[in-house]
Amino acid sequence: MNRNLALEFVRVTEMAAIASARLMGKGDEKAADQAAVDAMRSMLDSVDCKATIVIGEGERDEAPMLYIGEKVGGGSDNCPELEIAVDPLEGTTICATGGPNSISVMAIGEKGCLLHAPDSYMNKIAVGPEAKGCIDITQSATENIRRLADVKKCRPQDLTAVVLDRPRHKELIEEIRETGCRINLIGDGDVSAAIACALPDSGIDILLGIGAAPEGVISAAALRCLGGDFQGVFQPKDDAEIERARQMGIEDINKVFHMNELAKGNVMFVATGVTTGSLLKGVNFKPWGATTHSLVMRSESGTIRHISAEHHFDKKPRY
Repeated sequence: MNRNLALEFVRVTEMAAIASARLMGKGDEKAADQAAVDAMRSMLDSVDCKATIVIGEGERDEAPMLYIGEKVGGGSDNCPELEIAVDPLEGTTICATGGPNSISVMAIGEKGCLLHAPDSYMNKIAVGPEAKGCIDITQSATENIRRLADVKKCRPQDLTAVVLDRPRHKELIEEIRETGCRINLIGDGDVSAAIACALPDSGIDILLGIGAAPEGVISAAALRCLGGDFQGVFQPKDDAEIERARQMGIEDINKVFHMNELAKGNVMFVATGVTTGSLLKGVNFKPWGATTHSLVMRSESGTIRHISAEHHFDKKPRY
């Protein structure tokens, strides 16, 4: 996969972030999502590639979507075939309320590299490079925290777990507290939370709990680039979701998917901040345009780039 494409794809998330950031704090989730989708689709068609959306946005929420199977890219027939997992606006509620850690995000792989995940839920666990190989999602949170503490040569009391603040996690939260491990409860944005596990200064050591399956694939791609670890198990809510998974090639709904099964081969990860958070700065509008902060990573080289950009609206489309 051409490494120059990474810098082409960051233009896509930048424009999606700028478009949705205009609606920050205005209380309209669908409008913010629509703006991100429209900008992302438009910019994808300017990239010199042939790509298929394998994880789209919006099925569960009946929102505007870059739908699964959609062909994007403006490349010739000789271009390599790519697969893209997208979340044009991860944290729609965050953006609509003006909260932190909303991002526009993509994972890109060669054909056959990204799992075609249904829009259902997934039980997830993520850690950084120090703990790679020590986690086991079939074990309890208590056991995984103990293993992590052993690897990091510390006490559970010195660790911090990040968990989505949802009623379904009541028992999980109680169990984590019993270990002595601290908890950072978040309202949304578990891609950023998973990445934080692999960043040495984030203060986050492990992600636990159930979130959206498509974001699980994107998180796995990011952690491939960062050298961390990730596991996931689908959590369908009904028979219709099980059948949907089977139609997408997932025969065993109870299978533990490891990081290299969710995102294998050469993958790229690209994200741009919409609202400022622990991972990325948000869009900052200026009289002449806007500034953005993006993260671009490649699994093949392990390169991690932070890109700060100035966008002058008199020289480019005013998203």
